[in-house]
Amino acid sequence: MSSQMLQIDNISNNLANVNTTGFKRERIEFKSLLYETMKRADLDPVNMTGRPVNLQVGHGVRPMAVSRIFMQGPLQRTDNHTDIAIEGDGWFRVRSNFGEYFFTRDGTFKLMPAEDGTLILATSEGYPIMSTDGEVIEIPGDISARDISIDDFGVFRYVDRFGEMFDLGYQFAIYQFSNPQGLEAQGQNLFMETIASGPALAEYEGETARISRIIQGYLEMSNVQVAEEMVNLIVAQRAFDLNSRAITTSDEMLQTANNLKR
Repeated sequence: MSSQMLQIDNISNNLANVNTTGFKRERIEFKSLLYETMKRADLDPVNMTGRPVNLQVGHGVRPMAVSRIFMQGPLQRTDNHTDIAIEGDGWFRVRSNFGEYFFTRDGTFKLMPAEDGTLILATSEGYPIMSTDGEVIEIPGDISARDISIDDFGVFRYVDRFGEMFDLGYQFAIYQFSNPQGLEAQGQNLFMETIASGPALAEYEGETARISRIIQGYLEMSNVQVAEEMVNLIVAQRAFDLNSRAITTSDEMLQTANNLKR
């Protein structure tokens, strides 16, 4: 019953994030508990006697892991020039206010004013987005967001009032991981690199076999399927009810057995 409650909590979290940008749905993995062996298989082929199968009784289930399904989510058009979607396995790299580096698929970026008059591309929490040279992406203050153009490789350009295009000298630093299941979720759509995930592999340095595509004016939405989650919720609820019924039935049977002495 405790395991099924955890399953319901996990499904509830998936449903709660159905509109969260870049969210990847989670799935709980269960393993059976210890088995009590009442009789072992013991077959004598000479005398044709013995038991060909074991007599074992299981003692329940326990959750072992929560895995994320890193399937590409649907792309939604926003026409906002600072909304960026990744088509592929790549991740944006961001820097927190404490100098830590995180990775995200959430491309709802904003232009944040800096002290020198420039604009810094950052997340909604104010975390700067990193470029391929390891620096913060800075936009001159006299350039508006609608004049910024970003190509499929994440290279920044802008169009002046005469229609001429100029290179801003920045490119998104996109990374991949050998085992994205090993990433540690930090909340706020941010993930941290761990030993299990392996080191971040830079796409722009040719460390990955496939290159992600950067799409401006779009956002990657959650890959949660509401219909599938509702079916899983019904199954988990029925499993919880049946386990509860099994406990009640067992208690009634023991009570009947005790009353036989009277």
